[in-house]
Amino acid sequence: MLRPQRRPILQVTVRDNNVDQALRVLKKKLQREGLFREMKRRRAYEKPSEKRARKAGEAIRRARKAARKQAQREGLIPGPKPRTQATGGSRF
Repeated sequence: MLRPQRRPILQVTVRDNNVDQALRVLKKKLQREGLFREMKRRRAYEKPSEKRARKAGEAIRRARKAARKQAQREGLIPGPKPRTQATGGSRF
């Protein structure tokens, strides 16, 4: 029987009773871990053929991303544009 993978426990510290900011940080960490994608995927049964097709697509995307990064490092294609901070105002 397969056991689920053990992942390190996510921790978020709440500073100065700022729970809203801590929730934003937690959601960002969960998003980065792929938890929301995993929950959406497990919502319904996935047929073995669909699972194979999904895994093949993910492998292709990973390979393309690795090739793109390698080409950027070698200078064959330009790298991503640097992000600039917007001046003034809030994030929303």
